[in-house]
Amino acid sequence: MTAPAAAPATTRRLRGFTGAGYDKGRGLLVQAAWFAVLNLVFVKWWCPPRLRPVLLRAFGARVGARVLIRHRVRVQWPWKLTVGDDVWVGEGAWLINLEPISIGHDVCVSQGAVLCTGSHQRRSPTFEFDNGPVRLEPGAWVAARAVVLRGVTVGADAVVGAGAVAHRDVPPGTVHTTGGDR
Repeated sequence: MTAPAAAPATTRRLRGFTGAGYDKGRGLLVQAAWFAVLNLVFVKWWCPPRLRPVLLRAFGARVGARVLIRHRVRVQWPWKLTVGDDVWVGEGAWLINLEPISIGHDVCVSQGAVLCTGSHQRRSPTFEFDNGPVRLEPGAWVAARAVVLRGVTVGADAVVGAGAVAHRDVPPGTVHTTGGDR
């Protein structure tokens, strides 16, 4: 009988994490105020959809006309969000915008989709940030439970299919699914 293999040694030392290069963009009081509004009003089912763009604008987002944002949508930092006209954001979508997220006009972000601008340097012993903006060009569609990762642009009229992960740019007019690009 052989002894179980030892766990591989790691050089990761999270205690040394500095967060270098990440600017939240607002002071602690504004962050706390947004956190309260987000969790006490914005995500609630009873919050009228027409109020959500108003709340985002109040915290510095640039939001176009006729934008529909359903309940349970989470936005990390409104002041790093730009949304064009005639955009739909479905229930439970999560906009993790440590860096800017730009959503063009006539874009649909479906239920449970995630737009994530944050990541970490996997080779950094202290796991430092490796963030980048996300851009959805006009007419794009991020389908249900799809994920768009940091630094990615989804081109005009392109689709990120349900459950797919876009880890690199999706060219205009193409479809990226769990089975690859079409």
